[in-house]
Amino acid sequence: MRTAILLIAHGSRVEAANADLRKLAEMIAEKRPEAIVEHAYLELAEPTIPAGLETCVQRGAEEVRMLPWFLSAGSHVTRDLEADRLRFQEKHPTIDCILCPPLGLHPLMVELVLARVEESI
Repeated sequence: MRTAILLIAHGSRVEAANADLRKLAEMIAEKRPEAIVEHAYLELAEPTIPAGLETCVQRGAEEVRMLPWFLSAGSHVTRDLEADRLRFQEKHPTIDCILCPPLGLHPLMVELVLARVEESI
């Protein structure tokens, strides 16, 4: 089964902020060459989430995992991204579309936060 990873960020009017997600997608694609890796933004930048999902399909995805580049499961994740997922699923019922949890309180987050603190010293 060909899996796609769709990284999703909020989006910003500041282009450098949007560039971070594109770079992350490149880095993940290098680590997972068997996967389709795309990126999308909730608002303020392109591609949009529906466009990102369609790109995954065009590239041959049989399953899409939507990964919110968010720290918590606020309304964007629980309401907006889930609505996008459901609309996609209705349009493409043969393609599994899974909304992954946001980054949140993953155990590795402690190490990441401490590494960032150390960088500032």
